[in-house]
Formats: sequence, structure tokens, C-alpha cells
Amino acid sequence: MLTIPAVDIYQGKVARLTQGDFNQVTFYEETPLYLAKKYEQTGFDWLHVVDLLASKSGTISILPTLKLIKTKTKLKVEFGGGIRNADQVTELLKIGVDKIIIGSISITDKTEFEKIVTLNNPDAFIVAIDSNFETIFTKGWTENSGISIYDHIDYCSNLGINTFLCTDISKDGTLSGPSHGLYRKILKKYSKIKLVASGGVGSLHDILKLHELNLHAVVVGKAIYEKKIRLEDLISFGK
Repeated sequence: MLTIPAVDIYQGKVARLTQGDFNQVTFYEETPLYLAKKYEQTGFDWLHVVDLLASKSGTISILPTLKLIKTKTKLKVEFGGGIRNADQVTELLKIGVDKIIIGSISITDKTEFEKIVTLNNPDAFIVAIDSNFETIFTKGWTENSGISIYDHIDYCSNLGINTFLCTDISKDGTLSGPSHGLYRKILKKYSKIKLVASGGVGSLHDILKLHELNLHAVVVGKAIYEKKIRLEDLISFGK
């Protein structure tokens, strides 16, 4: 299981939201590039980057930061937030982003989403499944799509996508533990997909329990910032 440190960016700063609520934002002193270099020096291969404002607005605001990270480090970057059209995907791939996380558009504009997947290698994409009670939420977790996570996995799998980032909104930023039961249920139904866990990780014990599920990866953010997990311990599960 890969362990992937996260850098969420809001107003140009490293930040974390609690349960996706922009009224519950915590800013951190370190710059995105500083953290990226720190993770690279620790031995991580991947970095999870999210443009929090773009996830709601649909306009990517951190392209210079992404370019800087790709220029100054050798990290592979998976990026999410605000992907709404094929031109954005082309620009992200051009600056070296390795995996693109697509969320809202896969629900709200299937024509454009299918165009994006057709024009590129499906392996370049991760579909974000941001859910509450197994129903997908979009636009920075502000709108309930009414679509179940299982119907959406079926739809995306038929397009050739096999990697899914699943976040339980009720857990995200809480450090209260991830949704082991949800991930177990998904993997029981879809044994061949690559499932990435996100949200709620608050301790090394949480990572141990996720490791037992045979997940593809886990994204860890706030637990690192709040020093609940040491980087040296986290990387031991896979980089």
C-alpha cells in the first residue's frame, strides 16, 4: 500500500478543511514547496496536491506552484481540484503532472468527461469519490449529486478507469479514523480496482488497519501537519 502525503492549498497557503467546510479552515506555516522537498527528502515518491478553491470554483489557481514542485523536486504528483475541461487536462499534463484527479465533472458533465478520457490514456486519471452515506457530493463537497458511489464506479470502470480516490466527507480533517467499513465494502464488490483511501487518518494504528484491507494507497494530510504520525513511520508502509 502506497502512503502519499497531501498538500492542500488555499489562498496560496498550505491549509486543511474540516469535513470540506471552508468556514473551518486551518492554515500552516510551511510553504507547499518546503513540504514537497521535505517529503522527497524523507523518501516519498508521490505527492497529493489539491487546489481547494478550484474544487469549488472550477478555476485552477495554483499552476505556478505545481510547476515549481515539478521543477524543484523529482516527486510524482497527483493533482485534483477544479478540473472542468480537456484544455485544463492538457495544460496539467504539459507541466508534468503525473496523475489527474477528476471529481465533479465526471458527474455534472459526462460529455466533457468522456471526451477527456478518450483523448488521453485512462491510466492518467483518478476519479474522486467524495461521499456521505455512500452518495457522491460535488463542487467542493457542496452539492449532493444523488448518485451512489457504486453506480459511479460502474460508469467510470466502463470507460477504462480503474483508480478511485474515496473520501468519506464526514471523516475528512477530523483525525477520528478512516471509513474502514466503507472501503471493505467497496473492495468486496470491486476486487480489481485500485482504491485509494482518504480522510480521517489520525494515527499509525489507522494506517495499520488500512494496510490490512489491501488498498492501493492512502492519502495522509492533517495527521502529518498536526504531528500525529511521524513521516519515518508512515513511509515504512510503502512510498
